Amino acid sequence: MKYSSPLLLTSLALAASTLLPSCVASKKYDDLRARQTATEEAKADVERQQRQAVAELKKASDELAELRLTNRRLVDDSTQTGTALRRTRTLYNQLTDSYDKLLKNSDRAMADKSADYNKVAKDLARREAELGELDASLQKTNADLKAREAKVAELQQALAAKDKAVNDLKAKVSNALLSFKASDLQVKMKDGKVYVSLSEQLLFKSGSTKVDPKGQEALKKLATVLQEQRDVNVVVEGHTDNVPIVKGTQGMQDNWDLSVLRATEISRLLTAGGVAPERITASGRSQYLPVSKNDTPANKALNRRTEIILTPKLDELFKILDTNSTSEAK
Repeated sequence: MKYSSPLLLTSLALAASTLLPSCVASKKYDDLRARQTATEEAKADVERQQRQAVAELKKASDELAELRLTNRRLVDDSTQTGTALRRTRTLYNQLTDSYDKLLKNSDRAMADKSADYNKVAKDLARREAELGELDASLQKTNADLKAREAKVAELQQALAAKDKAVNDLKAKVSNALLSFKASDLQVKMKDGKVYVSLSEQLLFKSGSTKVDPKGQEALKKLATVLQEQRDVNVVVEGHTDNVPIVKGTQGMQDNWDLSVLRATEISRLLTAGGVAPERITASGRSQYLPVSKNDTPANKALNRRTEIILTPKLDELFKILDTNSTSEAK
């Protein structure tokens, strides 16, 4: 819509004033003036509305652009969300398959573990039973060991008592026979026994079975000691050298007879001195147990001897050993 400029209106108004009467002209002028004012106000209002419309259009355009951008973003987000959803579903399916496999494997493993556990439990029960048997056996062994230790202690005590008895016996015999020469009489201890070795020179003349007075004195002193030692057994052994006896010697054929007869004679003298005969054993060893070679007169003299072997009775010791043997047999 086009509007006239104020100058044009003014010109028209002047022209009208010359042509029309003054009153009419004045009224029309006022009308025109009013119209002009209204027109200017309408124009200003229209311009204002136009500016407002332009501003609103710009705002709407900006909002449209933003909406389009948001729409594109939403489309992009929707695409990404769909992709992520499909990926998530794939992963879910894979996890489900894995879980099913793990569950199956777990069931199988549990079954295997259960079988292994049962086997281990059986082995453990068997071993516990074996351990119980071993423990019982060990307790029995310990009891047997303690019993044996007690027997050993008892045996050691008996042996110690026996050794003491032998030492005491040797001391008493040695003291009783101190007056005799060492070359004629020796007292020694061997293998838990006391040996009284008497030379032929002290006891007998060559080839004789009768004891000389000096020898009888020695035997009496020995018998006195043995009377007090009632728990001592006595073995009398006759020994000779390797020289044969003179043929025709009464009652003898060889050195066997000579050694036995001499041992028997000494046994009689000990019995006469008070030693119980049941404690004495007489034996002859002839020439077969020499203490030296029969190569010189001096060595032969050493072999011509009588040995009186004194052995403490070991009844208590044998009793302990017999009890121990019986226990072991059981």
